[in-house]
Amino acid sequence: MKNNGSTLAKPIVIPHEHGGWAMVSVPFLVGVVASSPQWLHVPLFMAWLGLYLTAYPLLQSLKRNANRQHLYKWATIYGSIALICLIPAVIGRLSLLWFGPMLIGLLLVNIWHVKHKAERSLTNDLCAMLVFSLGGAAAYLMGNGKWDYGMAIVVLFSFLHFTGSTFFVKSVFRERINPRWVPLTRLVHMALLLIPAAVGYPWMGLAYVYSAARAFRYAGQTLRPMKVGIIEIIGAVQFLLWFMLL
Repeated sequence: MKNNGSTLAKPIVIPHEHGGWAMVSVPFLVGVVASSPQWLHVPLFMAWLGLYLTAYPLLQSLKRNANRQHLYKWATIYGSIALICLIPAVIGRLSLLWFGPMLIGLLLVNIWHVKHKAERSLTNDLCAMLVFSLGGAAAYLMGNGKWDYGMAIVVLFSFLHFTGSTFFVKSVFRERINPRWVPLTRLVHMALLLIPAAVGYPWMGLAYVYSAARAFRYAGQTLRPMKVGIIEIIGAVQFLLWFMLL
């Protein structure tokens, strides 16, 4: 009984093997950099992190019957923290509430895939990438106060970066032996180099050179999860640095 109680007492945290920290923080920081940093970005980020920590155990509860009470408990704790942190941010920028329906709609897509045991599908992954990219849009709105082209660029470039990561990770794990996936992954990364120029930011193509080199070097090979994690962390950091410089 003591061991069970100890297990149930453990909090639910972001799973590092899924790159959760990068996906939560990088688009948000991109939105901050693209706008004007405000002190309200701090509670907004805490609310954003809390919302992710709330959604994760709730989605996990759909896949397992054991320990559901434990999952609900921590979802409630994280959700309460997120709500408290969100209050000053929303008071400072009431238009943030418009993100609510968007996030709920995308979350419903995730729930559908989880319930149908298809959470590893490409559609579900891209939907999740869009959710994280909207965190950058919220940060941009907080700093700039406008729904404009700049916000769309923040979302687009973040989405493109993590889409590249999705294709690459699948190419070295689940789709490694798929003869169509490796060339598709490389084709996607070639497109990443060209899209920034097509939307008026040609120099941002440099931010995707690392991703393309990674895909052409390793796609289709067998890599250890730790090595993939390191590659992805470096990719996320260099993407953010390029965005800050360009």
